[in-house]
Amino acid sequence: MTKKERIFQAILFEALLVIISTLLLAAFTSHGIGEMGALFIIISLIALAWNMLFNWLFDQKFTAPRIERSLKIRALHATLFEGGLMLLTVPLIAWWLNITWWHAIIMDISMTLGVMIYTVIFHWCYDHLREKIKKAA
Repeated sequence: MTKKERIFQAILFEALLVIISTLLLAAFTSHGIGEMGALFIIISLIALAWNMLFNWLFDQKFTAPRIERSLKIRALHATLFEGGLMLLTVPLIAWWLNITWWHAIIMDISMTLGVMIYTVIFHWCYDHLREKIKKAA
Protein backbone atom coordinates (compact mmCIF):
# COMPACT_ATOMS: atom_id res chain seq x y z
CA MET A 1 0.00 0.00 0.00
CA THR A 2 1.13 3.52 -0.68
CA LYS A 3 1.46 6.05 2.11
CA LYS A 4 -1.56 7.91 0.71
CA GLU A 5 -3.69 4.77 0.80
CA ARG A 6 -2.55 3.95 4.35
CA ILE A 7 -3.70 7.41 5.43
CA PHE A 8 -7.06 6.94 3.69
CA GLN A 9 -7.54 3.50 5.25
CA ALA A 10 -6.67 4.75 8.74
CA ILE A 11 -9.00 7.76 8.50
CA LEU A 12 -11.89 5.63 7.20
CA PHE A 13 -11.31 3.08 9.95
CA GLU A 14 -11.28 5.72 12.67
CA ALA A 15 -14.22 7.75 11.36
CA LEU A 16 -16.51 4.73 11.31
CA LEU A 17 -15.26 3.64 14.71
CA VAL A 18 -15.81 7.07 16.32
CA ILE A 19 -19.41 7.16 15.11
CA ILE A 20 -20.21 3.62 16.25
CA SER A 21 -18.40 3.93 19.60
CA THR A 22 -19.86 7.31 20.50
CA LEU A 23 -23.42 6.19 19.88
CA LEU A 24 -23.04 2.88 21.70
CA LEU A 25 -21.25 4.19 24.80
CA ALA A 26 -23.47 7.24 25.13
CA ALA A 27 -26.44 4.87 25.09
CA PHE A 28 -24.97 2.56 27.76
CA THR A 29 -23.35 5.09 30.14
CA SER A 30 -24.38 8.24 31.95
CA HIS A 31 -22.10 10.31 29.69
CA GLY A 32 -23.60 12.33 26.85
CA ILE A 33 -22.93 12.09 23.14
CA GLY A 34 -20.88 15.31 23.17
CA GLU A 35 -18.63 14.16 26.00
CA MET A 36 -18.20 10.70 24.52
CA GLY A 37 -17.77 12.07 21.01
CA ALA A 38 -14.99 14.42 22.09
CA LEU A 39 -13.25 11.62 23.98
CA PHE A 40 -13.45 9.31 20.98
CA ILE A 41 -12.11 11.97 18.63
CA ILE A 42 -9.06 12.35 20.89
CA ILE A 43 -8.67 8.58 21.16
CA SER A 44 -9.09 8.40 17.40
CA LEU A 45 -6.26 10.85 16.80
CA ILE A 46 -4.02 8.80 19.09
CA ALA A 47 -5.14 5.62 17.36
CA LEU A 48 -4.61 7.15 13.91
CA ALA A 49 -0.94 7.80 14.62
CA TRP A 50 -0.57 4.37 16.24
CA ASN A 51 -2.42 2.75 13.32
CA MET A 52 -0.05 4.12 10.72
CA LEU A 53 3.06 3.18 12.71
CA PHE A 54 1.79 -0.22 13.81
CA ASN A 55 0.53 -1.27 10.36
CA TRP A 56 3.80 -0.25 8.73
CA LEU A 57 5.73 -2.33 11.30
CA PHE A 58 3.30 -5.25 10.96
CA ASP A 59 3.63 -5.22 7.16
CA GLN A 60 7.43 -5.33 7.53
CA LYS A 61 7.13 -8.57 9.51
CA PHE A 62 4.28 -10.18 7.52
CA THR A 63 5.23 -9.62 3.89
CA ALA A 64 2.83 -12.03 2.15
CA PRO A 65 0.08 -10.37 0.08
CA ARG A 66 -2.51 -8.85 2.40
CA ILE A 67 -5.36 -10.67 0.64
CA GLU A 68 -3.80 -13.99 1.71
CA ARG A 69 -3.72 -13.19 5.43
CA SER A 70 -5.45 -15.86 7.45
CA LEU A 71 -7.94 -15.28 10.24
CA LYS A 72 -5.16 -16.19 12.69
CA ILE A 73 -2.87 -13.45 11.32
CA ARG A 74 -5.75 -10.95 11.29
CA ALA A 75 -6.61 -11.81 14.91
CA LEU A 76 -2.94 -11.38 15.89
CA HIS A 77 -2.91 -8.02 14.12
CA ALA A 78 -6.01 -6.83 16.00
CA THR A 79 -4.78 -8.10 19.37
CA LEU A 80 -1.36 -6.47 19.14
CA PHE A 81 -2.78 -3.22 17.82
CA GLU A 82 -5.46 -2.89 20.50
CA GLY A 83 -3.12 -3.96 23.32
CA GLY A 84 -0.69 -1.20 22.42
CA LEU A 85 -3.48 1.33 22.12
CA MET A 86 -4.88 0.44 25.57
CA LEU A 87 -1.59 1.44 27.17
CA LEU A 88 -2.17 4.94 25.80
CA THR A 89 -5.91 5.28 26.36
CA VAL A 90 -6.66 4.04 29.90
CA PRO A 91 -5.15 7.13 31.61
CA LEU A 92 -7.01 9.41 29.19
CA ILE A 93 -10.37 7.71 29.78
CA ALA A 94 -9.97 7.84 33.57
CA TRP A 95 -9.14 11.54 33.50
CA TRP A 96 -11.67 12.60 30.83
CA LEU A 97 -14.66 10.82 32.36
CA ASN A 98 -13.52 11.42 35.95
CA ILE A 99 -13.67 7.73 36.76
CA THR A 100 -11.32 5.43 38.63
CA TRP A 101 -8.49 3.70 36.82
CA TRP A 102 -10.23 0.39 37.51
CA HIS A 103 -13.41 1.60 35.81
CA ALA A 104 -11.35 3.02 32.94
CA ILE A 105 -9.61 -0.33 32.52
CA ILE A 106 -12.93 -2.20 32.50
CA MET A 107 -14.39 0.32 30.03
CA ASP A 108 -11.31 0.15 27.82
CA ILE A 109 -11.26 -3.66 27.87
CA SER A 110 -14.95 -3.72 26.90
CA MET A 111 -14.34 -1.22 24.11
CA THR A 112 -11.23 -3.08 23.00
CA LEU A 113 -13.07 -6.38 22.69
CA GLY A 114 -15.66 -4.71 20.48
CA VAL A 115 -13.00 -2.89 18.49
CA MET A 116 -11.05 -6.10 17.95
CA ILE A 117 -14.06 -7.64 16.25
CA TYR A 118 -14.58 -4.43 14.26
CA THR A 119 -10.88 -4.40 13.29
CA VAL A 120 -10.92 -7.92 11.87
CA ILE A 121 -14.14 -7.25 9.95
CA PHE A 122 -13.04 -3.82 8.69
CA HIS A 123 -9.64 -4.97 7.42
CA TRP A 124 -11.04 -8.12 5.81
CA CYS A 125 -13.69 -6.07 4.01
CA TYR A 126 -11.21 -3.33 3.08
CA ASP A 127 -8.63 -5.76 1.70
CA HIS A 128 -11.19 -7.68 -0.35
CA LEU A 129 -12.86 -4.54 -1.69
CA ARG A 130 -9.43 -3.10 -2.51
CA GLU A 131 -8.53 -6.25 -4.41
CA LYS A 132 -11.77 -6.08 -6.46
CA ILE A 133 -11.13 -2.41 -7.27
CA LYS A 134 -7.54 -3.18 -8.33
CA LYS A 135 -8.72 -6.00 -10.61
CA ALA A 136 -11.44 -3.81 -12.15
CA ALA A 137 -8.97 -1.01 -12.94
